[in-house]
Amino acid sequence: MDLTIAGVLTMDGLTNGAVYALLGMGIVLVFSVTRIIFIPQGEFVAYGALTLAIFQLGQVPGTVWLLFLLAALASVMELVTVWRHQRHATPAIKAALLTGLPALVVGLLSLWAAPHNFPLLVQALLSLAIVTVYGPLIYRVAYQSLAGSSSLVLLIVSVGVHFAMTGLGLLFFGAEGFRNPPFWDERFGLGPITLSGQALIIFLASAALIVLLWLFFERSLYGKALQATAVNRLGARLMGISTTGAGQLTFAMAALIGGLSGLLIGPTTTVFYDSGFLIGLKGFVAAVIAGLHSYPGALLGALGVGIIESFGSFWDSAFKEVIVFTLVLPVLLWRSLRAPHTGEEH
Repeated sequence: MDLTIAGVLTMDGLTNGAVYALLGMGIVLVFSVTRIIFIPQGEFVAYGALTLAIFQLGQVPGTVWLLFLLAALASVMELVTVWRHQRHATPAIKAALLTGLPALVVGLLSLWAAPHNFPLLVQALLSLAIVTVYGPLIYRVAYQSLAGSSSLVLLIVSVGVHFAMTGLGLLFFGAEGFRNPPFWDERFGLGPITLSGQALIIFLASAALIVLLWLFFERSLYGKALQATAVNRLGARLMGISTTGAGQLTFAMAALIGGLSGLLIGPTTTVFYDSGFLIGLKGFVAAVIAGLHSYPGALLGALGVGIIESFGSFWDSAFKEVIVFTLVLPVLLWRSLRAPHTGEEH
């Protein structure tokens, strides 16, 4: 291996690591606020990329019909919950409409736009909107009623949601893979290294989203409310912060991050209905390296995962996944030795 090959591998590793960083921060975000180890984060990646691929064919993605179904189910659940607490029809109906209205608007817009073959950027924004709306709906249907349960119960639910989304992905998109066209088909020479326009977009989009997340948590009232919920859920409720709203907002942000990641990697690799799980696991490795609480740690861990994966595939592509996932073992051992052991949380 010479310096040219090492430079190319490093550039590929950083490109993939930028996407893993987004996923890692999404997993850290969800766990910090809700204590949920969100395994289906990778499914948002696959749904984002494949929804755009179906739009490219001029067809209505199956994710739109799932959006309507989830919206109807979440609205009914919200209607029943509010009715049980208040015994008044007006607030119950209002809560149900507010729950399903965003999905209804995005779904109807998708049905209208699908056969018109709009430009790639418009289709990408519409795909991102579909995936983003999934976040609060999934939280309402699968997690909200179990918000006070133990982390083990929430993990089991996450496994179930993962399998459900993977199976629905097979139903919607089929077993064949799709690769989307690049958003910027340009190449730049950096000495012996060639930087593609799509890679540059990945770097810029990842950096912009990381900065926006930092500004959101450090400068906005909603960000500080999420931080308060992460520190003490009971104390946040006593201070008037809605933990339900915090969970829904967190899942919307996680879905946005996952959908954007899918749009970014769609032009660089062929995405299948189950590709999100493997990609999400690499983001999870980055989150574990960060201890599931540090955003800068998730960023650094993801870049390291990307570089190790790139060099590992060069040396022996058959073992690149083994090399990446083996990183979790020494990290877990180190954290187990350093962290105090406590009993099961109640």
